[in-house]
Amino acid sequence: MTEPTFSLGRGFTLTRTFEAPPDMVFSALTEPQNLGWFFNPGFTSDLPVKVDLRVGGSWRQEMIVNAETRYMTGGIFREIEPGRKLVFTWGAVDGWPKIDPENLDQSPQVTILFRDVADGTQMIFRVELPDQLTEPQTAEWMSTGMLAGWTMTIDRLVFPKK
Repeated sequence: MTEPTFSLGRGFTLTRTFEAPPDMVFSALTEPQNLGWFFNPGFTSDLPVKVDLRVGGSWRQEMIVNAETRYMTGGIFREIEPGRKLVFTWGAVDGWPKIDPENLDQSPQVTILFRDVADGTQMIFRVELPDQLTEPQTAEWMSTGMLAGWTMTIDRLVFPKK
């Protein structure tokens, strides 16, 4: 397996601040019982959310766009620093984006940083496309709607007011 590199800076970054401590925001993204916010409003899945939180472990969750469109999504964990950093190759073997665990150099990588700030946690969410992709492949990825999709998904993450 070739290790992907991400030096070209292709992708996007979302930054949000939550009125919750970093450990709580981290657990909202890593504990199966806390991942219900990920579902589109009005939809729930009969399939369990699975999280094997270790480097090389995976996260799998069904995404339901509407009554006709459902797919598995998730990722393979690359780095885990509870309450500080989470890195995963984004995708699912039989879902979207489709990934091959033996060939991750063609798959997007998500890096999430959790910063302790006065109001709670600043979360910096970065999706990066590997340098190994050609310009047409990169353009194709950017045209998939992933920026709008991740924006809508991340904006569903809320915490009760203190």
